[in-house]
Amino acid sequence: MNSTSSKTPARALVLAGAGAAGNAWQIGLVAGLAEAGVDLTRAELVIGTSAGSTAAAMITSGTRPAELYAATQAETAPRRPQPGPQPGPQPAAGPGRAPMSAAEYLRWSDEIIAASADAADWRRRMSAAILELDASDEASSRRWHDTVAARLPSQEWPQQRVLITAVDARTAQPVVFDRGSGIQLTDAVAASTSNGTAGAYQLGEHRYINGAYRRGSNADLATGYDRVLVLDPFSGRSRTPLDWGMDLAIQVDELRAAGSSVETVFPDAGAGEVFNATAADPSTRPQAARGGYQQGRALAGSLAGFWG
Repeated sequence: MNSTSSKTPARALVLAGAGAAGNAWQIGLVAGLAEAGVDLTRAELVIGTSAGSTAAAMITSGTRPAELYAATQAETAPRRPQPGPQPGPQPAAGPGRAPMSAAEYLRWSDEIIAASADAADWRRRMSAAILELDASDEASSRRWHDTVAARLPSQEWPQQRVLITAVDARTAQPVVFDRGSGIQLTDAVAASTSNGTAGAYQLGEHRYINGAYRRGSNADLATGYDRVLVLDPFSGRSRTPLDWGMDLAIQVDELRAAGSSVETVFPDAGAGEVFNATAADPSTRPQAARGGYQQGRALAGSLAGFWG
């Protein structure tokens, strides 16, 4: 972890994406830090992307981190699918009618990345490709809405500032939702967590895709905040070319150049080998949460002075 000097008390917490495992690791980490006296839930700004948007909504709901962690630990861990064809239909990761496996999604999206000239072109191509998968079925998006709603302790936007990222699939333009956007918190999280395995999230005339297509972890949205803490389950990695500016390291350099002190936290070995194509597997959640909790307790001493 690295930091520069602090000037004002404004703190921003960045919660990046990484599927079910990433969400669980973040909840565990926040709970472990809280147990050791470092309360991340009191950040003046919380930025959530994809699975991190779910975590953002959870930790700003007023529910104690220990309760969120206990609920994560109590979840039933389904048996992991074995290699090879699986019997019966496979569950969709988001709205739509044509889900693909995580491994298939990685191969499919790698081809789109390879064909793209830059980040904006990538968003245009990805948006078009995902809309082709989409059933344009309001009922499927409603089911995804209900799935997301069941995960959140509260359906109301918190009083503190929370930003939830997405991309409008019809315009390929990045979108940042907050309590003034005129949509429900659940819809913002559903939009941010929508992904290419099953289509886009329909909200009125709009179709939204995953917030990570905006700029990975979207740490740049914390520009202007004195202290920025980034929890990134994918350890700052990006599958896009470096010159696109999507990598976390580039965003951290930009934040520091603008005067922010920045710390980054990545998973250690205790979270398990889950931060790749298996990140969407719900069976990874208990170990990822336990690993995050123990890591949070261990990091509390070094983060206490930074966070305040």
